[in-house]
Amino acid sequence: MFIQTEATPNPATLKFLPGRTVMEDGTFEARDLAEAERSPLAKALMELPGVSGVFFAGDFISVTKTEGEWQHLRPAVLGVVTEFFLSGAPLIETGGADVVTTGEFFDPKDAETVEAIKELIETRVRPAVAGDGGDIIFKGFRDGIVYLKMKGACSGCPSSTATLRHGIQNLLKHFLPDVQAVESIEG
Repeated sequence: MFIQTEATPNPATLKFLPGRTVMEDGTFEARDLAEAERSPLAKALMELPGVSGVFFAGDFISVTKTEGEWQHLRPAVLGVVTEFFLSGAPLIETGGADVVTTGEFFDPKDAETVEAIKELIETRVRPAVAGDGGDIIFKGFRDGIVYLKMKGACSGCPSSTATLRHGIQNLLKHFLPDVQAVESIEG
């Protein structure tokens, strides 16, 4: 099994491409061992010294480190990922992909604008962000502000603010005059 790696804009995150489907639908993120419990692969990765986050998407795995150098951690991650895929174990044992629609908030009168925001995020933003090892999920819209949750490599990335402000915000404002700003939120 040959696994490619790619750098991401976040120097603390490396993207691993196993050359096969990782998740059929949705995404999964674990930022601590408790969140990783549902996935044998996430748990094994989080148990590696220095690993602080794991993110699974359609065809890649993003791993975020807190300490150490990638030249030392990368072989350990590759070993865990290879062993997992060769084992044939399920990626997620309980609960499936992270649910992306929970906790959304917006005024029902803004439903049409929200649908347009979601469509733009789905077709123009998410594919680009996935290329960088992350994901962006719509969380809400209130008083002209779009609230998004950043996942994977995007969470905690030094350039994420620029991505939000200059990329996504400008895109949404261009197509939707009701949008005034974009902000990142947790949860």
